[in-house]
Amino acid sequence: MADGVKMGARRFGRVNWLGLGTLASREVRRFMAVWTQTLLAPLVTAGLFLLIFTIAIGPRRGDVMGVSFTTFLAPGILMMAVIQNAFANTSSSIVISKVQGNIVDTLMPPLSAGELVLGYLAGGVGRGLLVAMAIGLGLLVFLGIGIQHPVWALSFVILGSAFLGGLGILAGIYANKFDQMAAITNFIVTPLAFLSGTFYSVDALPPVLGAITHFNPIFYLIDGARYGVIGVSDSNPLLSLGVGVGSTLVVCLIAWLMLARGYRLKA
Repeated sequence: MADGVKMGARRFGRVNWLGLGTLASREVRRFMAVWTQTLLAPLVTAGLFLLIFTIAIGPRRGDVMGVSFTTFLAPGILMMAVIQNAFANTSSSIVISKVQGNIVDTLMPPLSAGELVLGYLAGGVGRGLLVAMAIGLGLLVFLGIGIQHPVWALSFVILGSAFLGGLGILAGIYANKFDQMAAITNFIVTPLAFLSGTFYSVDALPPVLGAITHFNPIFYLIDGARYGVIGVSDSNPLLSLGVGVGSTLVVCLIAWLMLARGYRLKA
């Protein structure tokens, strides 16, 4: 056939926009079908985090980086919810398909590895953006916290969703069972999210722990989002942006290689 397109081929001479759009639409509709679990639950969880930390620590903590503890905490909790949900969306989609034995329905259509990565990421980024919008609206209505730098905030929300969405693809490909996915979430993703400056400024850490934190890419994503929302940060926003872009590209490249080779996907 013309343009180097062959029936049944995994690669095209041009982008398969129909297939890519169909996969992206499937991933978005998948989490929207259970919106109370994927969108409402993160909003409630973020509200509980803010309430508990404000009541338990806020009155004694004082200001952090020139703002109240609650104001400092809010962007970190927002970003933590974003990245956790982006990771959950891509990883659960792949591992559920593998467990149910219908992953072949995604692998058989003429989609390249790059198109598969973009299709899965569309769902993760879409869910991350909607979670960010819901929590951001809640912060504005109940706490009066607006967005100081909207472009920066949006950039880091998209980057965070893409980075953790890419990690979710890697985790979904690697895990063959739900308990393996739970282990990755509990022992890798959750510690990285919690130990990334979400609840504290790295200036308050001992030098060794502070240095270790700077090797955590999620720290830069949360710190950048904090700058976008309230205008303060531990590191230069441009550095955070560079680390976020670089980390996302590396993760997506690895995901592309694994999908292209059918690693742990093809018998």
